[in-house]
Amino acid sequence: MSHTDSNDFKRTMQSRHLVMLSLGGVIGTGLFLSSGYTVNQAGPLGAIIAYLIGGLVVYLVMMCLGELAVQMPETGSFNTYATRTIGPGTGYTVAWLYWLTWTVALGSEFTAAGLLMQHWFTDVPVWVWSALFAALIFVLNAFSSRIFAETEFWLSLIKVITVLAFIVIGAAALLGFTPATRGGSAPLFDNLFADGLFPTGVMPILMTMLAVSFAFSGTELIGIAAGETVEPEKNVPKAIKATLWRLIIFFVGTIIVIAALLPWQTASVLESPFVAVFSRTGIPYAADIMNFVIITALLSAANSGLYAASRMLWSLAEQKTLPALFKRVTRGGVPLNAIIFSMIGGLFSLLSSRFAPDSVYIALVSISGFAVVAVWMVIVASQFMFRRQFVAGGGDPATLGYRTPLYPLVPLLAFGFCTLSLIGIAFDPSQRIALYCGLPFVALCYLAYYLTRPAVPGNLSAEESD
Repeated sequence: MSHTDSNDFKRTMQSRHLVMLSLGGVIGTGLFLSSGYTVNQAGPLGAIIAYLIGGLVVYLVMMCLGELAVQMPETGSFNTYATRTIGPGTGYTVAWLYWLTWTVALGSEFTAAGLLMQHWFTDVPVWVWSALFAALIFVLNAFSSRIFAETEFWLSLIKVITVLAFIVIGAAALLGFTPATRGGSAPLFDNLFADGLFPTGVMPILMTMLAVSFAFSGTELIGIAAGETVEPEKNVPKAIKATLWRLIIFFVGTIIVIAALLPWQTASVLESPFVAVFSRTGIPYAADIMNFVIITALLSAANSGLYAASRMLWSLAEQKTLPALFKRVTRGGVPLNAIIFSMIGGLFSLLSSRFAPDSVYIALVSISGFAVVAVWMVIVASQFMFRRQFVAGGGDPATLGYRTPLYPLVPLLAFGFCTLSLIGIAFDPSQRIALYCGLPFVALCYLAYYLTRPAVPGNLSAEESD
């Protein structure tokens, strides 16, 4: 096997890259576009509650992932953890589910960026922009993980500054300090309760949990990047802590501003609630600047997504459950074949943006949301099993580099919340497609694994004992 065929990943990522990578993966269409859908469906207060629950679930999942990532820092992490702690069939399935999460998310990011370009270019079809953006993201990923990480760092920084600016300007509007609100009475939080506490009922809070989970998906990228990170035992826990408190501030702060300033009846996915809110503040060009920043934000999330999807395929090839060509790594340390194959999801977005972009967008978000919640459930179950096996083998939990607190309560709570959000979508006709596509996909993965598993029985167990 030649040098470039080996798993020659380079540990080039620093803690700052890791934090921005996971923030970059998270702050995308879920926050900038589908938050409008959540407010519309669950009502103002319902949307805030949904995002608070979503933040709690992500926090629980990340505490479980931290223990695994520090103990076994590997590229393609959770499928390796699931293989070792639950079984190779589940490891194989979770890798494909995560690949599905991000290839479908790529589709939604490119579609959303194309939809937002319509703000300025009403005559250019959405799919033309989607194609241009897909080409750009492919090039950024194809050179080296260092170029990818550096690009992602700066793109994510733009997003983080934007979200903070949005929260500050939104708060100013709520207090009556912006041109459009000055002179009148400050709107404050009247909008949250104008139509009663829950104008659409309590059930939609559960029904929107999947869209909220999609919005939070990407935090788990820390686990995947652990294999390409300097000193993972120090940098991974640091990145988890930094990411989580920032996420709670960004997401909950943002959704409070949107819910308080936008009439819930008019919020949708056809216009970003960020742009709609800025249009209402009366600040000159604010909506145009916001639109531009959101497009860079979507491209940054797609950048993270292609990275994650390609690393999952590499991991499957490494375990000999996919052809070796997906394992080949270029001189720059990039699995190019895996990147090319993962762009398929991005190309599907061109079809979706050609036909009914808004309804297809919600379907894409739901399918991706289903896949990420299923992945979170496997991460949590892997941690639960790992700790049991570790203790049964005579290990002392006090010696672990990072320990999930309140074991086994944290994994059990996380698993329960994830199950609830999957049950919730059965009641929403526009999201039910996620179950129709997701459950057969899981069954197909298990079937494919048992039909194509390595011919030599000792193959996997030998790799597991490495």
